[in-house]
Formats: sequence, structure tokens, C-alpha cells
Amino acid sequence: MKRALLIPVKDPERAKTRLAALLSADERRALAWAMFEDVSRAASDAHADTVALVSSYEPAIESARRLGWEALIEEAQSSESASVDWASRRLAEMGFDAVMRLPADVPLVGAEDIDALLRVDLPQPAALMVPSREGTGTNAIIRTPPGLFPSRFGPDSLALHKGEAVRVGVECLIVENARIALDIDEPADIRALIESESETETFRLLRAMNVIERMKNRQDYLES
Repeated sequence: MKRALLIPVKDPERAKTRLAALLSADERRALAWAMFEDVSRAASDAHADTVALVSSYEPAIESARRLGWEALIEEAQSSESASVDWASRRLAEMGFDAVMRLPADVPLVGAEDIDALLRVDLPQPAALMVPSREGTGTNAIIRTPPGLFPSRFGPDSLALHKGEAVRVGVECLIVENARIALDIDEPADIRALIESESETETFRLLRAMNVIERMKNRQDYLES
């Protein structure tokens, strides 16, 4: 079975708006890029048959090409679900039997996490999902074949994806992974990353931007 790892990246001008009360627009753009660098490092060290990026954001496309990835270039981005489904169809046409979508905002992910998921022996057709930290989102998903059912990223995506699996009558395996579960969307997520004291570009950036001290000095974020 040929397995592809797919990373969608949107223009950081529209990234991480839920952090606007804590981070400036420039800081949010820098954060999005640092997380992409962390995910890129893990993806490049993993053992997928190919790594693909789907994006219209030129710096990310250039980075993917430097890394030897497959760059799937969008003319426009309407939603993450649309991007992932279009890219999954392209990868299926290229001969891939399974596609694993991994978001670009899970800075703690390691190559070993990706490899462990890709090694799971899924029957075909089937799906595998890694929930988000709060248990309602879908932080990684493997579908075999890649176009098995449509993506439903957004609020309550885990339940929606489970529903899609039931609708098409396939097995849906849920796998917990704490590093993949931590995507950075809310101040509480930043606090969790800070507490990890990880050796990541994202942690170093937060420290350099003095975000750690800002978090400590703002009781509303400590309690969020």
C-alpha cells in the first residue's frame, strides 16, 4: 500500500485569529510559520512514501519544493476541507492508496508519531482518526482509499467524520496521541505548549516574543 502524508497550509494572513487578544498580527504570522517548520521537520524525518503540501501560500510552496515534497498548488482556498479533498483526489490519481492529513499547527509532533500511524494495518476501505486535545476535533485522519468520504473539518469534526464513516459503512479506528492532539488555536493551547518546555521552533519563538511572561502576568489567560 502506498501512503502519502498531506499537510495543508493556508495563508497566515488569515491564521490564528482566536489568538488576536494575545498576539499581534505579525506575531500570529510568525507563530504559524514556526509551527509549520516544526511539522515540516517531523514530516521530513518520517517514512511516508511521499509528503505532499497543499497550499496557495508561496513561501510554504517554496519550502516544500526545497524539501523534495510534492507541492499541490491551489489557485484559491475556500476551506481546509475543500483543500484536503482536492489534494486527496490528486494523490489518488497519482497512485496512492491512503492519505494521512496532518495539520501544520501541531508543533510537538515527531516523526515517530507519524510513522506509528502510517504503520497501522488498516483494511481497505477504512479510516483512522486522532482526536484533538479537547476531544471534539480531528487532528489527523487517514483514509483508504483517499476519497473514502468528504472532509468535515471545523467545529465537532470528529463526530462529523465518524458519521461519514458510518454513512459509507467502514471501520473507523480512533487513536489517541497527545503530541498530535495539541494544536495551537487558543491561549490555553499556548499555555500547554509552554508547560511542555519542548525543544521546538515554536517554543523558542514564544520565549523570544516574551509570550511566556505575558501569559504568566495575565490571570485571564492563566485561567482560560
